[in-house]
Amino acid sequence: MMMILLFDILMIILLLLIVTLLVKPLGNYMAKVFQGKPVFLSRFLRPVELLIYRVSGIKPDVETGWKRYAISMLLFNFIGFLILFAILIFQGFLPLNPQRFPGFRWDLAFNTAVSFVTNTNWQAYAGETAASYFTQVVGLAVQNFFSAATGICILIALIRGFAHKSSKHLGNFWVDMTRSILYVLLPICLILSLVLVSQGVIQNFSPYVHSSLIDPYHTAEDKTISEQVIPMGPIASQEAIKELGTNGGGFLNANSAHPFENPTPLSNFLEILAILLIPAALTYLFGSMVGDTRQGWAIYWAMMVIFVISLGVMFWAETKGNPYVQVPGVTGQYMEGKEVRFGIGGSALFATSTTAVSCGAVNSMHDSMTPIGGMVTMVLISLGEVVFGGIGSGLYTMLAFVVIAVFVAGLMIGRIPEYLGKKIEPIGMWMSVLIVLTPSLLVLIFFTIALITPSAVASILNSGPHGLSEILYASLSMSNNNGSAFAGLNANIPFFNILGAIVMLIGRFIPAICALAMAGSLANKHITPPSAGTLKTYSLTFVIWLIFVIIIVGALSFFPAFFAGPIIEQLKMLAGGG
Repeated sequence: MMMILLFDILMIILLLLIVTLLVKPLGNYMAKVFQGKPVFLSRFLRPVELLIYRVSGIKPDVETGWKRYAISMLLFNFIGFLILFAILIFQGFLPLNPQRFPGFRWDLAFNTAVSFVTNTNWQAYAGETAASYFTQVVGLAVQNFFSAATGICILIALIRGFAHKSSKHLGNFWVDMTRSILYVLLPICLILSLVLVSQGVIQNFSPYVHSSLIDPYHTAEDKTISEQVIPMGPIASQEAIKELGTNGGGFLNANSAHPFENPTPLSNFLEILAILLIPAALTYLFGSMVGDTRQGWAIYWAMMVIFVISLGVMFWAETKGNPYVQVPGVTGQYMEGKEVRFGIGGSALFATSTTAVSCGAVNSMHDSMTPIGGMVTMVLISLGEVVFGGIGSGLYTMLAFVVIAVFVAGLMIGRIPEYLGKKIEPIGMWMSVLIVLTPSLLVLIFFTIALITPSAVASILNSGPHGLSEILYASLSMSNNNGSAFAGLNANIPFFNILGAIVMLIGRFIPAICALAMAGSLANKHITPPSAGTLKTYSLTFVIWLIFVIIIVGALSFFPAFFAGPIIEQLKMLAGGG
C-alpha cells in the first residue's frame, strides 16, 4: 500500500516537473508563431500557410479592430455550428457509417453541435452507439480543432491589447486561426496520435467486431447474451486533439476510462500532460508578447499553487476512502469507479487536471469519488476554470481576474490601478466583471430552473445530497464549458439539451466578446512607464492576493450549494461509517 502511494506521488511530481520545464520552450515557440517570426517549422509550413491565404482570399497584412475581429470569430463559429448540426441530423445518409446509425434527434443534435463549437464537448449520447465515423472525424474532430483555435485567437487578441501602444488594431482573426491550427495544434497532435497508437489506442475504419462469448449469460429479463460487440474506429487521432485542445469529448462513452482510448499508465500520463501542456505554456507566451516574462510566470505559479492544493485534497480524500466499504474482510485502496491500471494517483491527477483545465475528459467516474473528492472537481470548475483553464479561454479569464485584483489593490492602497502600464478604467473593469461573473450567474440560473422543472428532477438517479450534486455538477460543467459529467443524471432530455445548449453558447461567447472589447479599449491606450508607486504584479505578494481574489469571487459564490451537496454527504458518510 505504501509503495503504491509513493509511486503515485512520484508520478505526480514528475508530471508537474515536466509541465514546468516545457512552459518556456513551447510558450516561446508559440509567441514567435503569433508574432509572425520564423520558427523551425516555417520552412515546411510557411508555403502551406501562404497557399491557404491565397485560396481563401485572406489578406494577412490587413489587421482589424476588436469589433471586426469579434464578427469574424462569431461568423466562423456560426458556420461551423450549421455544418456540424447538418452532419448530425443527416448522419444516416452520409458515408463512413458501417453500423448504419440514424441521424440525431433535433434537440440532441442542437445540444451536441453547440457543445463542440463552444469547446464544451458535453455529450448526452454514447459515441459508439450513436455517432458514425464520418460524424466523429469530419464533424466532431474538426470542431475540436476549430473551437480550440478560437480560444487561442481570443487570447492572442487580448494580449495584443495589453502590448500595443495607442492602436486600434488587434491583428487578423483568420491569420491567427490558421497559425493556431497549422503551427501549434496539428504538429503536436500528429506526434501524440502516433505515440498513443504505439500504446494500443486503435485507429481504423473497420466495422464493429462481433465476438462470441465463451460463457453466455442470462439477463434479469431472461434474455440470453451470447456475443459481445466490440467498437472500432479512428480513435487515436481524435484522442490527441481531445486532450491537447482541452475539448474532452470521447470517441467512446467511457471516454478515457476505456482501454481503446487510454490503454496503459504511460498513455494516461501522456494524456494528462497533453491536457496541461498548452494552457500552461500560454502563460509564458503572454509574458513574452507583453515584454515581461515575469508577468507570465507570476500567473503560472498562481495557477500551479491552486492546482497542487486541489490535487492534494482530492488525493487525500480518495486514499482515505469510504468508511461504508471499510469493513472486516475488505482491504486495499478505495477503487470505486476507478480503473485498476491507473490507481488512485492516476485517477485523481486526471480528474483534477480535466476540471481545472476545462477539458471534460475523464478516466474515472467523478460520481463514484468520495464527496470531498467530487467537491474538488466542482470547486475547480466554479473558479471559472482558470487553473490552467481551457486552451486560451482559461488565460483570458485569468487576466480578467488579474485586472480585478489590480483594481481592488489599487483602491486599497490609494493608487491609480494599472496593469502593464495600462490604466484600468471603467470599461476594462466592466468587461472583466462580465467575463468572471457570466458563468457563475448562468450556473445559478440553470441550477434553479432545473430544481423546479419536473422532467429535470425526474432525471436525477440518486436522492438526497448526492442527487443535488449531480444537478449542480451538470450546471457548472455546461455553464463553464467544461463538458465532463458527474454521472447519475439522465441528461438526454429536451430540457437539458435545449437549455444546456443556450447556457453553453452564452458561457462561451459573452466572455469572449467582452475579452475582445477589453482588448480594443486597452490597445488604444498609452503605456505609462513604471515608477516607484507602480504595483509589482509579478511579486509573491501579488500572486497570493490574486489567488485570494480567485477563491473569493469563484468558489465562495457556490459555498451554500457545496454545503447542501457534497459537504453534507461527507458528514453523513463519516457518521454512517463510524
